[in-house]
Amino acid sequence: QGHLVESGGGSVQAGGSLRLSCAASEYTLSRNVMAWFRQAPGKEREGVAAIRLNGSTIYDDSLKGRFTISQDSDKNTAYLQMNSLKPEDTATYYCAAGLLWEWGSLAMRPDAYNGWGQGTQVTVSS
Repeated sequence: QGHLVESGGGSVQAGGSLRLSCAASEYTLSRNVMAWFRQAPGKEREGVAAIRLNGSTIYDDSLKGRFTISQDSDKNTAYLQMNSLKPEDTATYYCAAGLLWEWGSLAMRPDAYNGWGQGTQVTVSS
């Protein structure tokens, strides 16, 4: 089925930027969407952004404008550019991959995905 490897997390001050990367191996035939989720301590995992192989994107409305999801031309690496970071963005960020039969709100649901990375910590200080 393949696996996902995230990188790029770290600690930044409010207003700073980070770029997360997610490398997908052996997933080409079993996915059409890659996504980013995040989970803060004591909270549920929430969808951040998702991208289809054809380049279509979807975002959590509250993050659109600050976060941008993209992918390499070979479609095996997805990125999450995070700008104007706020302390409330502090969380573990997870990459996900899956084969979704529909687009829209489904892409923001963790149960739509069957492949997950190990997570990368993002900490934003005020």
